Amino acid sequence: MSMLTGKAVVAWVAVAAVAAAALAAAFLPARAEVDVAAVVRGPFERTIDEDGKTRVRERYVVSAPLAGRVLRSTQKAGDAVRAGDVVATLIPSAPALIDERTERELRERLGAAEAAHARANAEVERARVALDQARGDLTRATQLAEKGFTSAQALERNQRDVELKVKEQKSAEFDREAARHEVGIARAALARSQIAWTRQSDRQWTLTAPVAGRVLRVAQESEAAVGVGTPLVEIGNPGDLEVVVDVLTTDTPAIRRGQPVRLDVGTAAPPLGGRVRLVEPAAFTKVSALGVEEQRVNVVIDFDAPREAWQGLGDAYRVDARIVVESRADAILVPVSSLFRQGERWYAFVADGGRARRAEVLPGPRNATQAVIERGLEPGAEVIVFPGDRVADGVRIRVRR
Repeated sequence: MSMLTGKAVVAWVAVAAVAAAALAAAFLPARAEVDVAAVVRGPFERTIDEDGKTRVRERYVVSAPLAGRVLRSTQKAGDAVRAGDVVATLIPSAPALIDERTERELRERLGAAEAAHARANAEVERARVALDQARGDLTRATQLAEKGFTSAQALERNQRDVELKVKEQKSAEFDREAARHEVGIARAALARSQIAWTRQSDRQWTLTAPVAGRVLRVAQESEAAVGVGTPLVEIGNPGDLEVVVDVLTTDTPAIRRGQPVRLDVGTAAPPLGGRVRLVEPAAFTKVSALGVEEQRVNVVIDFDAPREAWQGLGDAYRVDARIVVESRADAILVPVSSLFRQGERWYAFVADGGRARRAEVLPGPRNATQAVIERGLEPGAEVIVFPGDRVADGVRIRVRR
């Protein structure tokens, strides 16, 4: 009986221990489920990613030098042209016809201008004679002053009179020149009203290509009336392309001439190499897709690949550019999402034996996905990415696989 009682006691003790363990496990906090990533060693690049477009390096625009009517263009986009080839034909606008009264007024205005010019000639001649007289008086006064027959004040008055007569002659010559221009204007106004073109060939102006190349765009293909300065034809060399990328002005301090660039020109073609040639000195304002005004600046990039690699590109083609502003051949890397900041220090949670251990780190440069670790972690460790509120130093964790 006593033996059975002892066995029962042992059984009851075991049951109580199991129940206590189960009860303790029930009240223990559950393991936090986390995602981890390995700390690795490898190459690192920090890039500035923006979209841009190609453009012909040297573009020439043939514009209308005067108002008129441009004839239908015989040039098409892509046509080869040589320097001096005719690319557009322009018929200048005919002057407006005037009535008899207006023509008579123009004639009378011309007569008045010619009379004013004649009067100005007379004034010049009068000023010349007066200057000759003053110079003669000065010569005689100088001779008398040398012999002591006249005063120094009289000699000084003669000298000033000569200076005044010189200025009067110059003023008269200026007036004569102005009167001559008025005569020219009056004659031009009268001649414009009397122009009569009798032959069609007299009315045509041919516009020629300034350089050899290809027609990039025909701005005005059909016959139409155009004003002064209207663009007609654009000419350039499609084989001489560059890439223009606009970047935020806050990113430009990291961009320098000669930095490598990777250019993605499409899914069917491999990325092309390029080099930064110029960061333009002036910025401009651009409204983003979200309606935010941004200050941007153009970065000009040259292709660092043979022409055969990008011969399928043309003017104003879209290009995705990655400007490499910093690179390291060998660095310790972690995901950016594994780092967090407390105060002035940076930390990461390391998965260590089923628990999260907080480790202080010194981060270096970073890009959109990776960060360089200067101190605090070694390759082979596993860090927790996107640690939530349940993750703290010493908390039990379960890694999602």
